Amino acid sequence: MTVSDDSDPTAPELESESELAFEGALRPRSLAEFVGQAKVRGQLQLLLTAAKMQDRTADHILLAGPPGLGKTTLAMIVAHESGRPLRLSSGPAIQHAGDLAALLSSLTPGEVLFIDEIHRMARSAEEMLYLAMEDFRIDIMVGKGAGATSIPLDLAPFTLVGATTRSGLLPNPLRDRFGFTAHLEFYDEAELTQVLQRAAVMLDFDIDRAALAEIAGRCRGTPRIANRLLRRVRDFALVRGGAADIEAVRGALELYDVDPLGLDRLDRAVLHAILERFGGGPVGLNTLAVSVGEEAETIESVVEPFLVRIGLLSRTPRGRVATPSAWRHFGIDHPQQVGSQQPSLMDDL
Repeated sequence: MTVSDDSDPTAPELESESELAFEGALRPRSLAEFVGQAKVRGQLQLLLTAAKMQDRTADHILLAGPPGLGKTTLAMIVAHESGRPLRLSSGPAIQHAGDLAALLSSLTPGEVLFIDEIHRMARSAEEMLYLAMEDFRIDIMVGKGAGATSIPLDLAPFTLVGATTRSGLLPNPLRDRFGFTAHLEFYDEAELTQVLQRAAVMLDFDIDRAALAEIAGRCRGTPRIANRLLRRVRDFALVRGGAADIEAVRGALELYDVDPLGLDRLDRAVLHAILERFGGGPVGLNTLAVSVGEEAETIESVVEPFLVRIGLLSRTPRGRVATPSAWRHFGIDHPQQVGSQQPSLMDDL
């Protein structure tokens, strides 16, 4: 994209097809290329190699972990390493047993079926999946009432790869039918630096190691965020000119409201609300959500896990409380006595 001298480089523009394909282009194609998750890679390699040696479809696989850690990428790698085709779907798209029946009956022998957010499937579809996973068979009900009949339908052997961010929401009968469950962990800075180095090479982007380390420290332990921030730094260096060094990284991330700990605008809004409006807490979830103008579910599922993990927020029986580290990070003096400004402290904890 060419930017004229009189245009605003920060003005929003529609992404080109090449930009939309950015994430896909950076996905590793094999377990050898995949960075991080060493234990999971070793377990998957053993499972897939054993299946290939016995000339059978691999066991069903459940990938559990926070968003952005590589669950979809690993599903694609499972298909590639097995030499099998891949079918992609998602839990929210399967809202009836008939949806799942149509999907399963169209699979070819050995095909890998990936269902993202599998915990959001309809209950009727989950129950149909039990028999399909175990016996490669489904029963289709025809008719209603006393005249209803069950027609068995044999399925081609397949490998189901399910991905979930909330494995606790999966019913036990479904979870137990997976032959292997992998729990993906957040990445450390060294692993993220490797991810960024690989991405920079693939993008033909000349950036020094100190700059990559700076990005790695701000991406919340998540490769998806790391690649996104690298893309923003690349754009910043291209538009503003100059080398892609640590100063360019700091300038780009400051422009996009990413601070040295990786906090974004919403993270800081939540913490500022707790610190300045509620004296550090405790404060109830609904009150906190209203104070920052966001949904309570967004605060609980998107913001809180990271803030708790890095030690800036704690969840107590009375509500959310800022830790001493949060006070220090924002340079705010801790009040000697917390006032009585604690409305609705017990709401929907």
